Amino acid sequence: MQKTLVIIGLILLAVGLLWPWLGKLPLGRLPGDIVIERPGLKVYIPITTMLLASVVISVILWLFRR
Repeated sequence: MQKTLVIIGLILLAVGLLWPWLGKLPLGRLPGDIVIERPGLKVYIPITTMLLASVVISVILWLFRR
């Protein structure tokens, strides 16, 4: 459990330090993400972004379990 917490902490630290560059990636604006804009209402459903994040996280966890 301690090793897992340390790894998660290091990942969060790396993401925090790289945030200015990560913000420039097109995540959240991918084809397949649904945006509905009407006066007084904005609905955003990031389907493609969620699928991509799920695949990346699954591969990373699979690599750590090997």
